Amino acid sequence: MTDWTTVCQLTDIDPDTGVCALVNGEQVAVFRWGNSETLYAINNFDPFGKANVLSRGIVGSIGERPVVASPLYKQHFDLSTGECLEDDSVAVKRYQVKVEGGTVLLA
Repeated sequence: MTDWTTVCQLTDIDPDTGVCALVNGEQVAVFRWGNSETLYAINNFDPFGKANVLSRGIVGSIGERPVVASPLYKQHFDLSTGECLEDDSVAVKRYQVKVEGGTVLLA
């Protein structure tokens, strides 16, 4: 059974942006894809810039892959997998996230 933590309301996340949530001592970047209820969650720590900044990155896509570009050195992280597109030996942790009744929940 998965434990879910309330993060915020869906309306707290503007379309194509991210927010940072502190969950069990970890900074998690939660992104809203467009004006939909599609959400992605990855660790907020940029392994290249060594700072918690990914929630402030630019959301977009490369081909069919939803990505966030780090605001520091512009590496792209796949929001579905956490993989860095410029360096496949680097990835950030990915989290399960969902919306129930307008509330964003993180596993």
